[in-house]
Amino acid sequence: MYALIVPASTPFVLLATVMALSWWEDHILPKLPTEPAESPEEAPLTPAAPAQLPEPAHVGTALTAETAGRR
Repeated sequence: MYALIVPASTPFVLLATVMALSWWEDHILPKLPTEPAESPEEAPLTPAAPAQLPEPAHVGTALTAETAGRR
């Protein structure tokens, strides 16, 4: 019976460990500064023209060309 205690309690021990680490992170560790570091001023980027995609073949013309060659 005592052999079942360790496997049965393992999930609870892991959960308690994660919760304790979360509490420790929130209450003990020093807070990071909330202000972002000053970034160097950069010129605004202008997006390039979008690439022109080839127009897909129409289904009706592709089928008629295939069937015409088989007849």
